[in-house]
Order: sequence, then C-alpha cells, then structure tokens
Amino acid sequence: MPFLNSFFSWVIKKRIHQIELFRKYPNEVQRDVFYRLISDARNTEFGKLYKFSEIKSYSQFQNQVPFSTYEEMYPYIERMMKGEQNILWPSDINWFSKSSGTTNAKSKFIPVSKEAMDECHFSGGKDLLAIYVNSNPNSLIFTGKGLSIGGSHQKNPLDPKGDSYFGDVSAVILQNMPLWAKYVRTPSEEVALLDNWEEKLERIAQETFDENVTSMVGVPTWTLLVLKRIMEIKGASNILEVWPNLEVFFHGAVSFGPYRQVFKEIIPSDKVAYIDAYNASEGFFGIQDDEEREDMLLMLDYGIFYEFIAMDTYGKPEGVPIPLWEVEKGKDYAMIISTNSGLWRYNIGDTIRFTNTYPYRIKISGRTKHFINAFGEELIIENAEDAISKCCELTGAIINNFTAGPIYLENNKKGRHEWIIEFDKLPNDMDRFNLLLDQNLKNLNSDYEAKRQSDLALIAPLIHVAPQGTFYNWMKSRGKLGAQNKVPRLSNDRAFIDSILSIIEAN
Repeated sequence: MPFLNSFFSWVIKKRIHQIELFRKYPNEVQRDVFYRLISDARNTEFGKLYKFSEIKSYSQFQNQVPFSTYEEMYPYIERMMKGEQNILWPSDINWFSKSSGTTNAKSKFIPVSKEAMDECHFSGGKDLLAIYVNSNPNSLIFTGKGLSIGGSHQKNPLDPKGDSYFGDVSAVILQNMPLWAKYVRTPSEEVALLDNWEEKLERIAQETFDENVTSMVGVPTWTLLVLKRIMEIKGASNILEVWPNLEVFFHGAVSFGPYRQVFKEIIPSDKVAYIDAYNASEGFFGIQDDEEREDMLLMLDYGIFYEFIAMDTYGKPEGVPIPLWEVEKGKDYAMIISTNSGLWRYNIGDTIRFTNTYPYRIKISGRTKHFINAFGEELIIENAEDAISKCCELTGAIINNFTAGPIYLENNKKGRHEWIIEFDKLPNDMDRFNLLLDQNLKNLNSDYEAKRQSDLALIAPLIHVAPQGTFYNWMKSRGKLGAQNKVPRLSNDRAFIDSILSIIEAN
C-alpha cells in the first residue's frame, strides 16, 4: 500500500505544471479555450445559426451570440433529450445532469458531453487530489479509501431509443469515472447510486464504518448525517475513533463557515484539512489551492470560457458580459459560461467576487435570484452566512441549517426579516444571538445598516428556532433529500419561509 500511495501521488502531481501555466498565462489560456470551443461547434445547429465559422474575435462573439438563461436554452436541450444530436455540441450527448434548480422550483437538465466529463469534471476531481498531495508531501491519502456521498440516475424517458440518462452530477460522474478512481472510493457503486436517500444513508454507514477512510467528498449537510450515523453504530464519540487515518474533507455546494464548528467537534484534530471546491451540474470551476486562504483558484483550462456581468449593472441595459481579462478585484459578478457540453453564454445563476486577478481567485458570494431586497437592503447569501458564522462563534452555537425571507410592509407595520434557524447546539444566550445577528448584518452590509437605522424602514429580525429535523423533513417533503440538494439560504418572497413554518406548526 505505501508503494501504491507513492505511485498515485507521483502520477497525480504531474498535473501541477499545467496548473502553474494557467496561473502565469490566464488570459492566453482562456483565449485558447474560446477559439477551440468556437471551432469545435461551428458545424452544430447552434453554431450554424450564429455563424461560428465567421467568428474571428471575442468582440464578434459578443455581438453575434446572445447570452441566455436556462429557460432560453431549454428548447435545444429538450430536443437533445429526445435523441437529437449535433444541436449544441458535435459529440453525442447521452448524459444529462439534473440540477435541483435552486433558482426556481423546477429541475434543470444540463447536457454532459464526454469532453466535459474528461476535461472538466474528472480533471477537477484529479486536480483536487493533485493540489492537496502537492501541498502535503507526507500524505498517505491513497493508502485508504475516499468516502463520496452522491446522488442517483435513471433512464431518460424522453429518449425513444432509451440510450440516454439523467441524474445528479455526482451520479453521472460516478457512473462514468475511470476504474482507478472507482478503486480508491467507497461505498460500493450499488449503494452510492441508490435513489432512496434514507436507505442510502443507512447502507453507506453500514458499508463504510470498517473501511480505512482517509478522505471524504461531499456536501457538509449530508456528510454530517452519514458521520453521525456511523458514530452511533460504533458507539464512538468522534469519527477519528472510527477512521483514525482521516486526512481531508473536500467539500462544496454550500458555504462551510456555518458548519466549521460542528465538524471540529466530530473530527477533533487540527491535522485534518478542509478543502473547498466549486463544482456544479454545469461544470467544475474552482479549487481552494491554499489552505491558508478562503478563496479558490479559478480553473481555466477545463473547456469552459468565462464571462461576467457586474452585479451593479445586472438586469440593466448596460449589464453586458465581459471577458476574464476585464474583471476587477473586489467586485461581484454574475458568472456566464460557454462550455464543451454546448452551453453558450449561459447564466448559471451564481454570483462570485474576485479576490485576486493574478492569478484569478474567487469567492462565491450568492445567487442572482437568492437574496433579500424587499426594502432596498440588498442582502446576499455571503452576508447571511458570514453573520451566522460569527454569531455561532461568539455564542458557542452550532448551526444545522437556516433560511430567511422578508416580512412585507402592511397595515402601517414596518418590514423586517424572518429567519428560521435549526441548531445542533443552541446558543448560550439566545437573546444575545439575536442581537449579534442584527449587528453583524449591519457590519457586513451598509445598505442593511441604513435601512435599520432608527428602525426607519426595517425593524430587528424575527428569529424562529426550529426543532431538530425540521429542514430534513422539509427537504423530504419536496423530494430533495441527499446528493447536491441544498436549502435556499435567502429568498425575496415568502414561499420557503411559509412552507417551513407550516411544517413547524404541524408538528
């Protein structure tokens, strides 16, 4: 096993040289990606419609090809799901990644080409390992297994030939990953791809508690459920009593900040690393390449061409996409991508902030449709998560989940924000927690602070402490347990808040 660890580490670290190249020459790499995508897709239906063969510069691309939402791309995607090929991308598309559709209530189906699997999703997974092993030369990560908690997939009912499938991006990747990657992961493929989350949770726990797990990959919320169940089965006070060789948790999908304390209690060791990754149904975008920093390196050679719309112009006539080489440090942008699966100038719905421009580093700041701006306060997800994390730190609380929305002005009553918070460990002083949340939001967001001044437009937040299991039961009622489904942090309407409150009242 030590030999295999050394061999795998040596092979995987060969990639570091290429990562260094796009750090040094980011704009050149992005231009190469741009021209290759345009060339590869010039004879597709979409490429012919927008005359890709005539595009010789980025400015032509800007002028000829519209940027689009999922709704605008869906007619093309639907035809592909019905078996048509060469619509958006030249190679056959037989897999579709099903997104939970956090920007609306419906699922989204994202085409996943072989090129996207090989050059993007698989490359992202390998680069996670390469960067970690390169930073930790004494790592023994390959002497054990990697726990990965994913979703499920099924046949695409729209395809008359029955040759295509859709599922969570984790399931799509697992079904198509190379043999060496399957060798170093757990649980078995059969269990990992189970559709019923509650059965899957139990079987993952039963199948993995005797494995030598050295790494974990997953969403913090769902990973915690697995770890707690394993500790319960083994009668362990922490997970290191079960897996003493655990080294690293690669996490993504939600901010890790609110969960950091509970992981410290379950994994009581400063030697275990926590590495953030930015991967989604549409592609793999960023990796935390420095454990001392909280931002991520934007991965530039995965067959994705990036554009960005400044959030201060988003939704306005002047809000047009710009290329990577025109972005500014410290600004929030909506991210627009063109990919080797045939998404063209596609708005993925995430907002990011550049923390550095050489090399390009980013932080996820929120969603273009997930915010609260009922009173001009422009509260974004990053504000909410940072404020919650600080409150937990100061009051000894441990968060499980939360969401927030507005209480609108009516009958001469002032507006306010309504929060539903489920704790694993309650604050030592709930009244102080409430005051701290309001104060931290003021410190983080000047628009919120202005609206809260003297209670002129907003009064202090209303906070409900939800019974344990509330968010789990709510997600279950919506058919969104497990995989990469996540609780919407903020909403500008009351749909989520009212739905969760109804569950609390019913119980």
